[in-house]
Amino acid sequence: MASPLTSRVPAASPTPASTSAAARGGRPRRRFGGPGQIVLYVVLSIAAIGFVAPFVLMVSNSLKTAQEIIQVPPSLLPEHPTFANFAFVLQNSPYLIWYRNSLLVAVAVTALTLFTSSIAGYIFAKFAFPGKNVLFVVLLSTMMIPAPVLLIPSYLVMNFLHLLNTLWALVVGSIVSAFGIFLMRQFIAAIPDDLVDAARLDGAGEFAIYWRVILPLTGPALAALGIFTFLGSWNDYLWPLIVINDQDKMVVPLALTYFNSQHAQRSDLVMAAATMAVVPVCVVFLFFQRRIVNAFVLTGIK
Repeated sequence: MASPLTSRVPAASPTPASTSAAARGGRPRRRFGGPGQIVLYVVLSIAAIGFVAPFVLMVSNSLKTAQEIIQVPPSLLPEHPTFANFAFVLQNSPYLIWYRNSLLVAVAVTALTLFTSSIAGYIFAKFAFPGKNVLFVVLLSTMMIPAPVLLIPSYLVMNFLHLLNTLWALVVGSIVSAFGIFLMRQFIAAIPDDLVDAARLDGAGEFAIYWRVILPLTGPALAALGIFTFLGSWNDYLWPLIVINDQDKMVVPLALTYFNSQHAQRSDLVMAAATMAVVPVCVVFLFFQRRIVNAFVLTGIK
């Protein structure tokens, strides 16, 4: 039975805001932030335009003729759109071969990097052996070495292995990633040791534990590392420029310079080739955009 004191306390009446929000079946609307929020939106809009503008100009110029690209004043959209540039690129150059080479190299590098990074991360996270911390620090220190410094040693290694001027030179030199090992080690370290110990008690070997227990639990980290690795390998220009000589072994970034020479510069053909080159990148973004955002969040947290 309610006490007399509590019975005399009137029930709180709902506020108009909460009543309207409940009537709408949702949460109350967030109030506008004021001038600061306006400034933030303006700055973000300008930054977005700066990022999107080069892509729009590339696609627009790929549909123009060479004369229309260099006309003054320039036009944003083509007056007479044409796909002749794409047809010329496909018919007068081994562009499809270059495309195949880039896909083979990017897929191979991504698959092998995921394997080496995940198994090394598992070893660093779940095994105890002498010098583990020292070796891990040495591994992390390699991330501070500028990439151009490693070009000559890497070239000498490829020459010793007789892999120069082959696609294997593009794969072998990129299958181990210090960043990938660090990312996977941090993620796997958060997996409870009880799962690994239970698998060992059931008679599972170390590789079986890695394959059946660890890998299924590291999906977000593998997705993040796979996206970064694929995009980095697809866009790599400097290393293929050094180790590849034959035209039939070129990759797409190198092929973009094929249509420029000392006597002429075909910007229309370069833009058409570049537009086709970004198709895999756009496909990866469209199908994995949620995982790409989670990848940036994951790398920021880990």
